[in-house]
Amino acid sequence: MKDWRPQTWAVRAQAEESTHHEHSVPMFLTSSFVFEDSEEMRAAFAGEIDRNIYARFTNPNVEELSEKVRRLEGAEAGHSMATGMAAVFATFGALLSSGDHILACRSLFGSTHTILTKILPRFGITHTYVDAADPDSWPGEIRENTRMIFVETPTNPAVDLVDLKWLGKLAAEKGVILVVDNCFATPILQRPIEFGAHLSLHSATKYIDGQGRVMGGVVVGGKDLVQEIYDFARATGPSLSPFNAWVLSKSVETLEVRMEKHSENALVAARWLEGRTGVASVRYPFLPSHPQYKIAKSQMSGGGGVLAFVVEGGLEQGKRFMDSVKLCSLTANLGDTRTIVSHPASTTHAKLTEEERQAVGITPGLIRISVGLEDLRDVIADVEQALEASTT
Repeated sequence: MKDWRPQTWAVRAQAEESTHHEHSVPMFLTSSFVFEDSEEMRAAFAGEIDRNIYARFTNPNVEELSEKVRRLEGAEAGHSMATGMAAVFATFGALLSSGDHILACRSLFGSTHTILTKILPRFGITHTYVDAADPDSWPGEIRENTRMIFVETPTNPAVDLVDLKWLGKLAAEKGVILVVDNCFATPILQRPIEFGAHLSLHSATKYIDGQGRVMGGVVVGGKDLVQEIYDFARATGPSLSPFNAWVLSKSVETLEVRMEKHSENALVAARWLEGRTGVASVRYPFLPSHPQYKIAKSQMSGGGGVLAFVVEGGLEQGKRFMDSVKLCSLTANLGDTRTIVSHPASTTHAKLTEEERQAVGITPGLIRISVGLEDLRDVIADVEQALEASTT
C-alpha cells in the first residue's frame, strides 16, 4: 500500500485503469456488469468475490468517490449516496430500531429536524434535543436506550460549535454511536473521527462539489457500521448516479485549495461585518468574539466558508437586505464558488416553530452567508450597499 498523505490520495485514488489507459477515469454509465460464467456470478452475489454487480449498489465511479473521502477523513470505510439527506436517513435507518433513542444537538439542518420529529417517531424511535452551548446538560439526557448521538459542528445556520474531543469521550463512556455531520467544515478543516466520532457524513452537494452542479452524500467511518449502512442503502435504493459521482470525485481533487480560500475570504468578511451599522452580531468560528472560539481553534484548521450575522431591524430589515443584494445569489444552497445569502427563518428552517427557531439562535433577522471565491472586494461592496439600502 502506498504511503501517501490524504491530499495525495484525494487526487490520485482512482478506479482501475481500463485497456484504454486513460489518465482521468471515465464515467461508467451502465446499469449492470457482465460475468464470465455462472460460477463467477454466483460467487459475486454470495459476497465471496469483490466486484461490481449492479449499479444500484456498486459502481466504479461511486466507489472512487467514497475512497477519496474515506482517505481524507482517516476512516476505515465509506459509502456514497444520492444526496446528503439520503446519507443522513440511511444512517438512521440502518443503525436504529424501534425503541431506540437519539441524543441530538438542537441546532440542525431543517430536513434533519423533520426526520427526527416527524418520520422516526412513526417507527418508535425517539429523540432528545440538547443545546450546543450547554454541554453540561448532555450526560444527564443519555438514557439506557440511547443508541446514537447526532450533531452538526459547525451547526446550520447559527454556526455554533460542539467540542468533539469531549463528545468523543462521552460517547465512548456511554457506549453510544457518535455521528457528526461534517458538511460545513469538510475533512479538509475538521476530521471528527480523530476525536472519537464513529461516523462522519457530508452533503457532497455543498463544498465537495463546490460549484452548485450535482447532488450527492457520503458517509464514512468504522467498517462494520458502514457495512450496515451500505446494506440498508443497497436494499432501499438511494443510489448515487455514476455521472454525479464522477463530477464529485474530480471536485475532491481541488477541495483543499478551495476550502483554504473560502476560509480566508469568510474570515475577512466576518471581521469587516463586526461593528457595521445595522449589524447586531456576527458569528464565525475563527472570530475571537465567537463564544466557542477556543473550541474552533482546537478542532478546526480553518473557520470554513459560512458565517451568520443578525441585522438590527429584525424580519423586515432582513427581507430588505435580501432584496437589495445585487452580486450575491439568493438560492437554496451553500458551498458554491458564488457567494450565497439566505434567510433561514423563512427558508431552510421555516418548518420549525418560532419557539424552536429561537431555541437554536435563528432570529428573524439572521442572515447566513456562504462566502464564495469571487474577488472579496466586490462581495463586501455588495453586502455594504445592501446593508445601507435596508437601513434607510
